[in-house]
Formats: sequence, C-alpha cells, structure tokens
Amino acid sequence: MEKFQQSMYDLIVETSTKLPKDVRRAIARAKARENAGTRAAMALDTIVGNIQMADENVSPICQDTGLPTFKIKVPVGVNQIEMKKAIRAAIVEATKNGKLRPNSVDSLTGKNSGDNLGEGVPVIKFEQWESDYIDVRLILKGGGCENKNIQYSLPCELEGLGRAGRDLDGIRKCILHAVYQAQGQGCSAGFIGVGIGGDRSSGYELAKEQLFRPVDDVNPIEELRQLEEYIMENANKLGIGTMGFGGESTLLGCKIGVMHRIPASFFVSVAYNCWAFRRMGVKIDPATGEIIEWLYQDGEDVDFAKELEKAEAAAVLEQGETRVIDLVPPLSEEQVRKLRVGDVVRISGVIYTGRDAIHKYLMDHDAPVDLNGQIIYHCGPVMLKDEDGRWHAKAAGPTTSIREEPYQGDIMKKFGVRAVIGKGGMGAKTLQALKEHGGVYLNAIGGAAQYYADCIKSVEGVDLMEFGIPEAMWHLRVENFTAVVTMDSHGNSLHEDVEKSSLEKLAQFKEPVFK
Repeated sequence: MEKFQQSMYDLIVETSTKLPKDVRRAIARAKARENAGTRAAMALDTIVGNIQMADENVSPICQDTGLPTFKIKVPVGVNQIEMKKAIRAAIVEATKNGKLRPNSVDSLTGKNSGDNLGEGVPVIKFEQWESDYIDVRLILKGGGCENKNIQYSLPCELEGLGRAGRDLDGIRKCILHAVYQAQGQGCSAGFIGVGIGGDRSSGYELAKEQLFRPVDDVNPIEELRQLEEYIMENANKLGIGTMGFGGESTLLGCKIGVMHRIPASFFVSVAYNCWAFRRMGVKIDPATGEIIEWLYQDGEDVDFAKELEKAEAAAVLEQGETRVIDLVPPLSEEQVRKLRVGDVVRISGVIYTGRDAIHKYLMDHDAPVDLNGQIIYHCGPVMLKDEDGRWHAKAAGPTTSIREEPYQGDIMKKFGVRAVIGKGGMGAKTLQALKEHGGVYLNAIGGAAQYYADCIKSVEGVDLMEFGIPEAMWHLRVENFTAVVTMDSHGNSLHEDVEKSSLEKLAQFKEPVFK
C-alpha cells in the first residue's frame, strides 16, 4: 500500500478541480433549457466558463471545498489504521498546495487548524466487503448547500402544501418543499439526496449516501423510481432557477433511498448539493495502493469549450439588452441609488472580504480599514503565498449571504458601506437598511471560484488573520468583477419576488398524487 497516499492525493485533487461526466451532462441539459439573454442563462454561462477554467488551471471549482467525506469499502484484512494516516497526510498536502481550503475550525475557540485536520475531520467511513479491491468515494460538499439540508418529521404541515402524512404522498410534499426552501442559497440548480426512514442521524446519512449514486442511474424500487421522475419534472416548474434568479432549471438530480424505522418516528431527510457537485471515486489495488480504475466515467463527456464559444456568440447578439454599469469604489450614495434590480455591474478597484467572523467582530470593534463608500465581499478565498511572500487568490467565489443577516444592515450604517457582494440574497432587515442608508446587494455566481479569482489582479493586504484564511479580511484589487443587482435601495428584492412566486407555484402541488 506504499502508493495509497499518492492515490488519495490524486483523488482529492481530481474531486476538487474537475466535475464528473454525469454532473457535466446534467449542467449541459440545464443550460439547454434556459432562454438566451436571461439572468439564469448568464449565470449558467459563468458556471460553464468556471468549470472550464478549473479544468485548465487544476484549481478548485469552488473556494468552499467543504468537509471531505470518504466512504471506503475494503477487503477483510486491509489495515484501516494505516489508510486513515495516509488519507490525513494527503489532506494536509492538498491543503498546502491550494487544492483544498483550510476549513477545519474548532467549534469552541473558533481557531482554524490550517490543515483541514481536527476532531472528526476529515470524515472517513469504512465498510468491509468480499470484493478483492478497495473502493474509495469522496464528496466535497460546501457549507452553503450543507446549510440547506432539511429534515421533516411526518406528519407535518408544510407551507404551500398543507398536511404531509406518513405515506408516499407526504414524502412527495416534503421533497418539493425542500427544493422550495433552498431557493438560490444552496447555489441552485442543485442535486438532492433523500433518505426515508431511519432515525435522525441515520436518515441524514442515508440521504447523503444517495449523492454517491450516478446522476443517470435508475432506482431499482419502482415506487421510488416514479417519485424521482415526478420530482425532477415538477421541481423545475417552481421557477426558482439558477442562483435563485428565476428560470427553467432548479433541480439537476434527485436520488431517493429508504430504510426501516421505528413506529413512533417517520423522518424524511434531504441532503442538498450545489451545482458544483464534487464527488469522485476510485478502485484501489490493496497490495500496492495504486489506482486501478476511476469511477463515474461512464457515458459521454461534455466539451464545455464549445459551450463557451456558443455563449460568447450569444453575448455579442444580446449586447445592449441589459444595463451594464461600471463601478469604481468608493461609491457615493447618489451612485448607489441610481442602481436598480436587474442591473449588471462591473467593479474595478479594491474590495474587502468579510464573512461570519468579520461581521461579528465589526459589531463591537472599529474596522481595520476605512469602509466608507466601500464594498464588502462575502467570500472566503483559497489563498497561497509565493516564495516572495506575496499572496495570490487561487479560488474566490461568493459565500451564502443570509448568515450575515443579523449584522449586515447595522454594519453598513455604522461604517458607511455602500455595497455588499454575495450569493443567495439577504432578508428583510438588510433590505430595509439598504433603503434607509442607500445601499445595494450584488449577487455574484455561487461556485464560480475560478471566474472570480481571474478578476483579482492583486492582493493589496490582509487584516485579522487570527480568524484564519477563509475568515480574514482580504483587500482585493479587482478588474471587471461582474455581479447582478438583486436588492436595491428602493426596497426591491429579486429574491423576495422569486420566493413569493415559487410559493404560489408550489401550492399547485397540494393535491394528492401518490394514493
């Protein structure tokens, strides 16, 4: 097994930087469904470009490389202790080389370990089997989509759908509601794994297990096959769309598993995964540790380079149909109040990252820089330092903004911040603050870490590194950083509109289907 560590490193890099064929086909199908010139089509063009850039750069597709979760099947007699050591060493190396973001944080102290190791991290689950090879599967599931997981205890009342009972139709309602409640915050269009039954922990585990199934497989249980097909057809009628911008593609895959339960409990657990569905697998020779076969390689691959050429041609034809505004911070209130929902902005200048730790800190402390008129970017980048001590952004897409809802409006008013970049939108408190203060929310494309890293021309500085690389305040000089105005200073919110519209559409599925 002397080559097992290198094999695990190769698996980590491949999973982080290259989407499997079945996921690419699902994204291509989604792109084909959208109408040219829409916000959703623009978002999918960016996603396709990002996938291509990640391929070429061998860099993370998304800056949030999640909690590495390995599921491993081994023949009897294989040394699992040594395998764990090798996996942990490969994780450290991948983090050092910028293929993984340092994501392991002490839950009590808030300290980032810096190497993706810690209590319970990475997750490694072993199972013995009678085959003569080792099967290793890895999923990198980011926090934005992980936070949109949801679990239902039947019977229950569901917004828009009414009562969900302890039967197949109640399960149907839960799954539709799970897609609705995610909106664009989990980087839609997404994939879902569903676990029926079990207890609270085993139900979620079953749901996540479904995410290891190929997107194009067929459920062997007839009732679940029908339910999967029903969900795929009807969830895409909710109109949530890519990034929650509205559109035809909301769900890219649905896989459902079932297990027994105890009489008193009936759980439906849903694991939501973003479009950047990073899961790979390999077969390993137990004697040498070498990779003997890559998994998830069946079927046709998608040439996204050709898709990009089509998108560029379409963009030329659509010029002039969307208002595009160039912004150079610091911004004035007058500039911001001229912006409207639907405008596309291109930012050139210095912007400042700020996530959970920064927002909490700023509530009680002065800012390390003058933020008056400035732009805060909800982003935890992957950063590497070169031999001369200069930092470089290797991946830098937006994080889910709703986590900052308790702080954002107050911080904008306190420091004079005029714009916030993130993904998924924010709530009523922030919207009111934008209106009162003269601010704007700019939605970047979630998961497009390479696309936005390419916009970063230099790292001008960093503050509060004690919070760790993802949570520090990075000063980023950007050029033509593109985002969409989705919340403006006049009380308008695209996210609010899409949520209201999708709830109305959800209600059409209230009547029983599976009787």
